[in-house]
Amino acid sequence: MSAALWSHVDVFNPAVAVIMGLVLGASAALAVSGVPTLRRPTLADRIGPYLRDQPRVASLYGAPATPTTGVIGILTKVAAASGAWLTSRMTTDASVLHRLEQLGGTTTVERFRTRQVLLILAGLAAGSVVGAVSAVTRGFSPVILLGLIVLGAVLGHIVNDWWLTQQVRERERRIMAEFPTVAELLALSMTAGEGTIDALERVCRSTTGELSQELARALSQVRIGTPLVDALDEMGQRTGNPSIVRFVDGIAVATSRGTPLAEVLRAQAADVREHGRRTLMEVSGRKEVGMLVPVVLFVLPVTVLFAIYPTLAVLDLGP
Repeated sequence: MSAALWSHVDVFNPAVAVIMGLVLGASAALAVSGVPTLRRPTLADRIGPYLRDQPRVASLYGAPATPTTGVIGILTKVAAASGAWLTSRMTTDASVLHRLEQLGGTTTVERFRTRQVLLILAGLAAGSVVGAVSAVTRGFSPVILLGLIVLGAVLGHIVNDWWLTQQVRERERRIMAEFPTVAELLALSMTAGEGTIDALERVCRSTTGELSQELARALSQVRIGTPLVDALDEMGQRTGNPSIVRFVDGIAVATSRGTPLAEVLRAQAADVREHGRRTLMEVSGRKEVGMLVPVVLFVLPVTVLFAIYPTLAVLDLGP
């Protein structure tokens, strides 16, 4: 019966083609989501088996947890990730101010909002132009025109937020690149007999960069009466970098207890260099996997074609 029913189905019907395309697309998405390289375990998954947490009574009699496998689990994860992404794109004044502080205070919230308005207007103009071209070539449709205009405005807003985030990440990368050198120079100055403030001033005079500017900003607060530990702690909170926070904590402990700081700074510099080396190895591993795409899609078919073409030519020349 199924064969007879299938014989009456028109495979060239657009509805059938759309349904088959959706089924194939869902199958491909499920197959790709099951690839081990795309299922990176989280920190909780890695340390979970080593923790011996006793289940609480409330969790035993509570509502069942949402599934993490299958179609429902995949849809739940996609919805959660989409919600988190949309929430992160909502640029409130608090989040913008925090990122501007991480950027070094070189700009203000007013300038950010002005650039945001300009990019949104640019997106509106670009959407209007694309909608006008679409109306001329494919016919006028108010829904498509309105959708393109709204899409251009949303893209302008997202591009502005993405640009600020990229600037913050780039500055953090430069700070991490400068940190080992600054820490070793500071340790060398302290080993030579200089105090903490004198060593920081010497490092600020001898080096240039983002971290030197942050240290100079902290020293300017010290000159107006702020304790050194508080100024450095504010610098660590402003940058939000774990290595800088450990650096500030080491200076605070050494200043309050009178312990030697040079070896601690050298150890921190070595840790940062090792972290950079591990990050570079991870990036190179991801690039190596990414290089398989052009190899499989372009180089391998050409190689197979060169291997098979002589045989096909001989078969064509045969009687």
